[in-house]
Amino acid sequence: MTGPFANGETGRGMRIRAVEASRGWQWIVEGFRLFRKAPFMWITLTLVLALIWMMLFAIKLVGPLLFNLLSPVFFAGFMIGCRDLEQGRELELAHVFAAFRGHAAPLVTVGGVYLVGMILIFGLIFLTAGGSMLPAALSGKHADMATMMAVMRSLALALMVAFAVYVPLLMMVWFAPLLITFHGVAAVPAMKLSFRACWRNFLPFTVYGLVVMVLWFLASIPLLLGLLVVLPMVLCSIYASYKDLFEVNEPVRDLGPAPF
Repeated sequence: MTGPFANGETGRGMRIRAVEASRGWQWIVEGFRLFRKAPFMWITLTLVLALIWMMLFAIKLVGPLLFNLLSPVFFAGFMIGCRDLEQGRELELAHVFAAFRGHAAPLVTVGGVYLVGMILIFGLIFLTAGGSMLPAALSGKHADMATMMAVMRSLALALMVAFAVYVPLLMMVWFAPLLITFHGVAAVPAMKLSFRACWRNFLPFTVYGLVVMVLWFLASIPLLLGLLVVLPMVLCSIYASYKDLFEVNEPVRDLGPAPF
């Protein structure tokens, strides 16, 4: 199933493919292939991003918010790295910051939407889980077995509701940075296109998600060291899924890495 989209900032020249469920596994395979082209540099870029994350999270209140806003910009830089590596160019440290040139504003807009969504989701968890009853139950003060069971049921319901809200939010932002960076699509149309692509390919994304969860669990066992491989590989697999699902009838613009 395909569908055309309008020109300019709304993404003319692109069609969304609907692929079979097995493609979810193939995205992982393609991601690993891209990772193997420059494993040392991918791990280095991942460590640099982790360092930025720690530095920003050290700044109380403002730091975590700032990192969430900038996450799509960093993510887009990794996607530029995937494209350049696939096209025979070198993967460089500058790719971490490559997307700050040209499309930072709409990428930050996507980050803002995701941040607001996450704040609402956490608020929803708090309200659904019983609010004032939850801290008392967790602290063990004035909590009997019946209260604990009630809190656990409320928490389970809250997590299910939060998951039902989080999945559409994730679908909106999944491909948005790539569409903004490679095709100049505006933030809101990019999120709409991303949601449609994920919705039309729900089965392959289900397979993909299950495989990623297994890999993430296995990578977390040896002191989280496996994540240095799994995280960049997953990022590369997102680029592979983008190429698989979006049929581009016009050349992808070549932004190149940032000049610093």
